Amino acid sequence: QVQLVESGGGLVQAGGSLRLSCAASGRAFSNYAMGWFRQAPGKEREFVARISWSGGSTYYADSVKGRFFISRDNAKNTAYLQMNSLKPEDTAVYYCAARMENYEYAYWGQGTQVTVSS
Repeated sequence: QVQLVESGGGLVQAGGSLRLSCAASGRAFSNYAMGWFRQAPGKEREFVARISWSGGSTYYADSVKGRFFISRDNAKNTAYLQMNSLKPEDTAVYYCAARMENYEYAYWGQGTQVTVSS
């Protein structure tokens, strides 16, 4: 089992920045690839970014490429999502998730709200 807790959400003006954190506990954090997802009101959950277990490989949704950056610190059992140049359409609940490489995401956090005002 892996327990995930997100933090760092809040209200920010368009053009601003936020850094989300995802603290993991339980099984060895470094065994898992990590992902960030988001769900806006009335919409389905969508993929935002992912990072390999080592941090050596990252991948982003086109909608956030060049603005958002995913990273991890395996010594601190924490993954991050740096969000820059935020837009109102980035408003959503953001979730982190963990998976073994090449498997589905099996563990999810409770989510943190990000609201971007225009």
